[in-house]
Amino acid sequence: MSLYDDAVLVLKGYEGRSEGQDELRQSYLDHLAAHPDGLWKSCHAGHVTASALVIDPARGQVLLTLHRKLRMWLQMGGHCEPGDSTLRGAALREATEESGITGLTPVPGGPVRLDRHPIPAPCHWHYDVQYAVLPPPDARHAVSEESLDVRWFPYAEVADVADDSVVRLLDATRARLGE
Repeated sequence: MSLYDDAVLVLKGYEGRSEGQDELRQSYLDHLAAHPDGLWKSCHAGHVTASALVIDPARGQVLLTLHRKLRMWLQMGGHCEPGDSTLRGAALREATEESGITGLTPVPGGPVRLDRHPIPAPCHWHYDVQYAVLPPPDARHAVSEESLDVRWFPYAEVADVADDSVVRLLDATRARLGE
């Protein structure tokens, strides 16, 4: 199965649990139907990205990256690459690369949220498929070349440092985990 086929299956099976997620899911599917190259950075109409929130429920913390280009605290994530065979795998790869943590475990149940946001030209949109991952107990993070910093934040501080999309992802992840 190709990454494109996986993306379509994942999106068709995604059941958004909050307002607007069903309509957003359909816009992702419409985008991919109109743009067979819609998973790749070269698609200037927009492209699907994969991200993952690194969450440690035992400590009540999330690991965020201070994105080098955007200078914002965000979850780990980025563009799909030719070697990716699944969106979940792309999100896990990005989380591992950007956090420096090996042995991350995806939270069961597929994507946690979808978030479409505008980006600067020449592209127009990121269609982000957002997952959540759990670190191993002995996790040690590191700053990657794509980050200015990587830091653990208590749940209560996330709204003070990150934008609303990260807060919504944290809330949805905590609901998925039954917190």
